[in-house]
Amino acid sequence: MNKPVLTSTAASRFSSPDWWRGAVIYQIYPRSFQDSNGDGIGDLPGITRRLGYVADLGVDAIWLSPFFTSPMRDFGYDVSDYRDVDPIFGTLKDFEALVAEAHRLGMKVMIDQVLSHTSDQHPWFAESRKDKTKPKADWYVWADAKPDGTAPTNWLSVFGGPAWEWDSRRCQYYLHNFLASQPDLNFHNEEVVEALLADVEFWLKLGVDGFRLDTVNYYFHDQELRSNPPMESGPTGNDAPAVNPYGRQLHVYDKTRPENIGFLRKFRALLDRYPGTTAVGEVGDGDRSLDTMAEYTSGGDKLHMCYTFDFLGNGYGREFVTNTLHRFETRATDGWPCWAWSNHDVMRHYSRFMDRSADPERLARLMGSLLLSFRGSVCLYQGEELGLTEADLAFEDLVDPYGIRFWPEFKGRDGCRTPMVWEAHAPYGGFSTARPWLPVPAEHAARAPDTQVGDPRSLHAHYKRFIHFRRSEAALFSGDIEFLPTEGEVLAFFRRQGNEALLCVFNLGGEAAAWTLPDGIAVEAITGLGFTGADAGGVITLGPEDAFFGRVA
Repeated sequence: MNKPVLTSTAASRFSSPDWWRGAVIYQIYPRSFQDSNGDGIGDLPGITRRLGYVADLGVDAIWLSPFFTSPMRDFGYDVSDYRDVDPIFGTLKDFEALVAEAHRLGMKVMIDQVLSHTSDQHPWFAESRKDKTKPKADWYVWADAKPDGTAPTNWLSVFGGPAWEWDSRRCQYYLHNFLASQPDLNFHNEEVVEALLADVEFWLKLGVDGFRLDTVNYYFHDQELRSNPPMESGPTGNDAPAVNPYGRQLHVYDKTRPENIGFLRKFRALLDRYPGTTAVGEVGDGDRSLDTMAEYTSGGDKLHMCYTFDFLGNGYGREFVTNTLHRFETRATDGWPCWAWSNHDVMRHYSRFMDRSADPERLARLMGSLLLSFRGSVCLYQGEELGLTEADLAFEDLVDPYGIRFWPEFKGRDGCRTPMVWEAHAPYGGFSTARPWLPVPAEHAARAPDTQVGDPRSLHAHYKRFIHFRRSEAALFSGDIEFLPTEGEVLAFFRRQGNEALLCVFNLGGEAAAWTLPDGIAVEAITGLGFTGADAGGVITLGPEDAFFGRVA
C-alpha cells in the first residue's frame, strides 16, 4: 500500500495544539491487530507494520489498549509495571519505533492508562500487603472487617461478587472494583498520586501525544466507607449486564467522588507542561454518565474529552440520539465529548443493530456517517470500517473472566476482541502464522481489507471518504451544533464554524421520508458521499437509512 501524503490541512491539524478537538481516533487492541513473530498474539512491531493502512483512512490518531507488563489476568488492564512493555508485545524500543512511524505518517499516538488499580503482582501491592507498618501500607484501599467478619461495605465488583477480598497477611479486606487480582489504589494518599503522575510523565517523555484514562471516575472511594443505596428505579444496564447485580446499586460511595476533580486538575496541569498532548476519560456511571462527562470536561482545567457508554449499548433512533447529544450540550456548554459506537468492551455495533435493517450494510454506512457528523471527537474501533461482526464463540474458546463468570446470559468481551483480518485467503486471515489467542471467525475473512481497499462500493471506502470529508470541513470537526425540529425518524442539525454552516439530515428509519427546510434557508447539496438524499424545492427527500448533506447558502 502506498504511504499516504499529508495534505496541507492535515499537516496543519497535526501541528496544532488543539489537534484533538474533533479528531478521529482509531482504537487498536494490540493482542488482536497483527502478530509479527508467530506466537498467535499481536504485538507492537505488527502494529507498526500496519500503520500505513490506518493512516490511509485519514484518521488523526491511534489509541493503543494496554501493552504494559502484566500477568494478563485481565489482558493488560492489570498492570504490574507502568514503565515497561510486556515481552509478548515487544520492547520499549519497539514502542519508540511505533511512535516514530505513526508521527511520520501524520498520526498522533494515545495510550491507555489504567490508574485506578494495579495487578496484585505489582511491587507496590506486594509491599502493601506485607503488614500495616510498611512504607506503602496505605497505598491501596484496606479496611477492617465488620465485627461479624463480613466486608466493610456492600460495594460490588463490576466483574461479579463483592468488591472486597480478604487478605490473610494483613487480616484485612482490600478493595477491588474489578477482579480480585486488581486491587484499587488509594488516591487519598498523596504519595500514590505523585507516583502515578510520574509514571504518566515517563510516557510523555517518550513522545506519546495523549492518554485514554480507563475507568476515570473510579479513582476515589468514600473514606467513611458508607454502603451504597439500592437502585430504586432498577438496573440501567449502562454499567453492567442485567445478570450482574452490580447494576442494582446506586454507586454514590464507591466511585464518582468529588475528590476526583482535584486529581483531574493535577493530571491536566501535567499535560499542559507538554503542549499538544491530550486525554480522554472513560466514564461508566449509569444514568449519571453524561452529567459526569460534562463535569470532567468543563472549565478547560480537567480532561480534554470524555466518553460514556450511552452510545455503546442498544439505544438507537432519532429520539434517543437527539436526547443524548442535547443533554450533554446543555450540561457542558464548554466541554468536549468523544463519541463511539464500538470498542473493546462491548458487542460490535454492526451486530447490535443489524436486525433493525433490511440492509445492514446500508445501516452501517449511515451509522458511520452519523457518528462522524456529531460535535465532538470520534473513536473508531479496529475493523469497524470493514463491518466486522461480533464473533459467536463457544464457551471453551472464552478467555475473558467476565464472560466466563456470567455465561451464557452474558458472553463477555471476547466476541469483539477476535483478531483483525487482513487477507481473505490467508491462514487466520493474515493475522498470524500460528493459531491465534482467540479464533478468527470465518465470516470475517470475506470482509478483509484486501477485498475492500480500492473498491469504491465497499464500506471501507465509505468510511475513508467520509473521514476525509470531515477532515476537510472545519464546521464538522470543530464547529457548534444546532438541532432542528423534525418528526418520525428524521434527525437534522446544523454544524457551524464562523460564517460556514453545513446541514446534516439523517433518516434513521427503514422507510423513505421527507423533511422541509426551515423558512429562509437554502442549501447547496454536497454529493459524492454515498447517499441518495436530495433537495427538491426546499424539501429534503431521503430513502430508507439515508442522509443528505448541504452547504448553507
